[in-house]
Amino acid sequence: MVVRIAPPIRRLAGSAQLVNTPGQAYNAAMRVGWICHDDFLLHDTREDHPERPERLTRIREGLAERGLLDQLIPIPFDAASPQALAMIHDPAYIDLVRMACESGFTFIGSYDNPICPRSYEVARLAVGGVVAACDAAMAGTVDRAFCAVRPPGHHAETDQAMGFCLFNNVAIAAEHLVRSHKLTRVAIVDLDVHHGNGTQHIFESRGDVLFISLHERGIYPGTGHESEAGVGPGEGFTLNIPLLGGSDEKTYRRAIENRVLPRLDDFQPQFIILSMGFDTYREERIAHMNLEADSFGPLTRSLVEAADRHCRGHLVSVLEGGYWQSALGRCAAAHVAAMM
Repeated sequence: MVVRIAPPIRRLAGSAQLVNTPGQAYNAAMRVGWICHDDFLLHDTREDHPERPERLTRIREGLAERGLLDQLIPIPFDAASPQALAMIHDPAYIDLVRMACESGFTFIGSYDNPICPRSYEVARLAVGGVVAACDAAMAGTVDRAFCAVRPPGHHAETDQAMGFCLFNNVAIAAEHLVRSHKLTRVAIVDLDVHHGNGTQHIFESRGDVLFISLHERGIYPGTGHESEAGVGPGEGFTLNIPLLGGSDEKTYRRAIENRVLPRLDDFQPQFIILSMGFDTYREERIAHMNLEADSFGPLTRSLVEAADRHCRGHLVSVLEGGYWQSALGRCAAAHVAAMM
């Protein structure tokens, strides 16, 4: 269930135009959807925070420079309703986020989670965009989609904001696929440099959602050990692959080929959602991995091929981290080109 934000939120002055425009040209044969909106810029985290509005501007510029932006299919979307958020999040927590934003609080939970008066509405819009991308793939409007949304989501727990995240975008989308589309095997693959603790904890007791995470060992949030493999009926449906700092493309490709793809082949997902972080890029200051911008191409291609094998290509990629702005556009362009 979704509701429309009205009146429309104005775009930040001086920001790049991000909204999908009517009549935008695309090559329908590629069938890769695009979720982005100017209103995502209104989540104001202040200039000293790494998760800034300019991230989306850099991504759009990178896609345009590669000639990819005009080939994407814009997907219309609205903000998720509180009822949709409550599929995953505690209603009391949803109200807390709303009231904290409306009351002018500058952070929620900790200083890592800055908010502004518009943050609640923007976070609902991010969830709505990811859900709409999944619906578009299920309807056959697109085969895959890239969701350039903010704030990110994979650290958000059912009742707690963490790591720049307010609501867990991918978890709500996965639950929507289970409830609304009656899927019984949804896979979430998290390639962010940080472990997706929130996503894991939400699904770790279930066998209908497979969670796989490749992340740097020993950094925030301190979870994601190999021994964390699921609980009760969810045992075996969580796969954590912590990698040493300094891991390069060769290491990532080996992990995907030897561990991720065999587990996906065994699970045979009906849909794949990517928690796509670009903070594994070699110059990131909040982590220590060693991927080049072009590395995101072959890593993405392996997962796209798995989606082609098992679920008619149905794959939705959702932006999580990635903060080195001079390279963020190139990283995203390599990722999207591989999705095509």
